[in-house]
Amino acid sequence: MTTTETDAEYTNIEDTGLGKKAGGPVQWLDDRLGLATISKKQVRKVFPEHWSFMLGEIALWSFVVLLLTGVFLTLWFQPTMTEVMYDGSYAPLKGVEMSAAYASTLDISFDIRGGLLIRQIHHWAAALFVAAMILHMLRVFFTGAYRKPREINWLIGVGLLSLGLVEGFAGYSLPDDLLSGTGLRFVDGLLRSIPLVGSYLEYFMFGGEFPGDVIIPRLYMAHILLVPAILLGLIGAHMLLLVYHKHTQWPGPGHTEKNVVGYPMMPVYAAKAGGFFFVVFGFTALMGALLQINPIWAYGPYNPSEVTAGSQPDWYMGFSEGAVRLMPDLEFNLLNYTWSMNVFIPAVGAMGLLFTVLGVWPFVEQWMTGDKKEHHLLERPRNAPTRTALGVAGMTAYAVLWMAGGNDIIATRLHLDIFMITRTLQIAFFVFPVIAYHVTKRICIGLQRQDANRILHGYETGVIERSPDGGFSERHAPLDPVRQYALTTHERLPELTAPAETDKNGVAAPNGRKAKIQAWVRKRYYHGVLDKPTTEDVHHANEHMAHIDGHPVELGDEFQGVSETGIPRVH
Repeated sequence: MTTTETDAEYTNIEDTGLGKKAGGPVQWLDDRLGLATISKKQVRKVFPEHWSFMLGEIALWSFVVLLLTGVFLTLWFQPTMTEVMYDGSYAPLKGVEMSAAYASTLDISFDIRGGLLIRQIHHWAAALFVAAMILHMLRVFFTGAYRKPREINWLIGVGLLSLGLVEGFAGYSLPDDLLSGTGLRFVDGLLRSIPLVGSYLEYFMFGGEFPGDVIIPRLYMAHILLVPAILLGLIGAHMLLLVYHKHTQWPGPGHTEKNVVGYPMMPVYAAKAGGFFFVVFGFTALMGALLQINPIWAYGPYNPSEVTAGSQPDWYMGFSEGAVRLMPDLEFNLLNYTWSMNVFIPAVGAMGLLFTVLGVWPFVEQWMTGDKKEHHLLERPRNAPTRTALGVAGMTAYAVLWMAGGNDIIATRLHLDIFMITRTLQIAFFVFPVIAYHVTKRICIGLQRQDANRILHGYETGVIERSPDGGFSERHAPLDPVRQYALTTHERLPELTAPAETDKNGVAAPNGRKAKIQAWVRKRYYHGVLDKPTTEDVHHANEHMAHIDGHPVELGDEFQGVSETGIPRVH
């Protein structure tokens, strides 16, 4: 078939009847919005390929699942604390007085077709949303993806995480069951512990003394309108900055600070992202169908005079409760006020400190390292030992607090003394992060030395040679250039010596004291860190390995050496 005959079978879409009819409105919109120009540039936007980048997508699609299931639940939920007599399908609670909010949640669970499934999908998606955000932020932190020019996007991420916790807590409290009411009582205690203004904040939030009769409607409006609207805005800004700055990528052949190697948005990435949405939706639906979560009918309606035995918050708020449980008694009266520092410091203060440290870290690290260059290549965690060690220390402290939030469950399940558990965790909170910091830093430095050794001395080939004097040695072969490039594509260490305090004429340098302090901090930050081999070192090592005793190593392109068990290695 000739080219002319082939072309005759196809007609441009703008020349078809439908195309001519749609052309007018499309042209009208494009003249006013410039959609064609924007779309033409962005549909070919390239996104790199790596499994760790899916963590952010999981958070995004979990939020979409939350919106879809939340719309269904909104149609049936009654956000009011009006007392009603339950007359639904759940026989054990028939005739029990409860709020309309709790009664409507029972109706959704037992009387609305598919209601329990949607409730559980919604709850599992909320847990997955927060978990994916935390893992995504950890990936960004450990790879240095927050460095210039992405500091603002990091701050947006911190805001998304904090609002995600607020949104999760608001939804957790809406059913007005005994467990969620106990959580609200905990928040009431946090508000009361704030010096001077605590009681006023409580009256403002609850409309009077706890529990009041307006907290459920207020939380409902925040949960379905205020916080989701802010989250949507922040997610939109997050994605726009991602497109504007271009996506970060791992070092590799052809990967530079000025390009992105991967797949275009249309059609490849869009198809993959769309498919991944259904994977996330299917996974949460499977969990909702098979794994029970938050069985409110087992707790009963909220009563301020009762507390659920073994009550626990959702997992992502466990660290806050654990901090309160570990804090020693520190309460006193001053100026006719009760100062409950044993609640304010671990809960309000610690949470505020956590998000403050997360927000300022990119700027603090930039000041310590003096690195003001733009970065679009990710950094392997081992090549930033201090940052990685600090991150692991923070994770360790979080894990201790998380365990402390369930110290009563641990005591009852393992038949241990709760006071012994609490004292052990109090000590562990100060000791374990320090141990984790030093162990992690030594591991990172050890991995740096291993990389340098592989670059300079090659890999073990499994070829054993015998010298004339009877000694045995294993022959090494140089790494291929691709692997060498991946192991050496990171910044060299900066200058660690402090600048001169005076010039050659004896005049004091401007900001000399500040520069001296900065140099001292930078020296501590890079203490023990191994710099990568120079180009001359690599060339010298390759020449040495290629001509041992005048006999070149002939191993072939496919041979990569063998392990201790004789299995070929892959480098």
